[in-house]
Amino acid sequence: MRIARFTTGDEPLFGIVTGDLDEYGQPDPDAQIVALAGDPIYAGINPLDQTHRLADVRLLAPVIPRSKVVAIGKNYADHVVEMGGATGELPPEPLMFLKPNTSVIGPGDPIVYPRQSENVHFEGELAIVIGRICKDVPVERAADVIYGWTIANDVTARDLQKSDGQWSRAKGFDTFCPLGPWIETELTLDEVKAGLRVQTFLEGEVKQDGNTRDLIFDVPTIIAHVSAAMTLLPGDVILTGTPAGVGPMEPGQEVEISIERLGALTNPVKK
Repeated sequence: MRIARFTTGDEPLFGIVTGDLDEYGQPDPDAQIVALAGDPIYAGINPLDQTHRLADVRLLAPVIPRSKVVAIGKNYADHVVEMGGATGELPPEPLMFLKPNTSVIGPGDPIVYPRQSENVHFEGELAIVIGRICKDVPVERAADVIYGWTIANDVTARDLQKSDGQWSRAKGFDTFCPLGPWIETELTLDEVKAGLRVQTFLEGEVKQDGNTRDLIFDVPTIIAHVSAAMTLLPGDVILTGTPAGVGPMEPGQEVEISIERLGALTNPVKK
């Protein structure tokens, strides 16, 4: 099931997106969205007598995290190397940091290039949406707390990341966490482990081409590690890390992140 958050110009609603995705992750031209009563994470699936053509609505971020976005850094070996780590210098445990929920935007929303930076990078990632309050989740219970999956762009001001010596500002600007286009609820942990292709395109050119089978720390390990430190709330989002190929994007360009089974998330960049 693909759950989106959308607007027709009025108050945002949640809905179920129907139809298949093509090989590029784009929905069927005749896809529709069936509106739901309330937020399905809290209220369950309660369809309204209201259906729209998907092409006629504006998709929003499919979830606004109730408290936080937790991100995992350096979780693909090839990305560790490109960031300056020698072979064998993989992190001994998941490297965790936070992005504020005010950094979240949706499909088509512009990533705003901050005046404080001259080197803003894209980072395409698989994202986990948490479905229940949880703490100290054992690895074998990880699936119980996952509501679904979406696509994320962990936008980073690389120069500020280096100069600050920590990552809060570099990764926390408004618009630095695009999410979307919807939440896929039927993807399984086994499918993620078997491998989903993760690609990032800048102006149509492939920049990142990775696969979730290459995660250093798998999703159950990530959830166990994060929840051992902090309580997770329904709607919280965990970013699982980015493969090699990160790089700069400039105002006027467009970045698209595509993940198998999940579709594609596209955002323009502007000053």
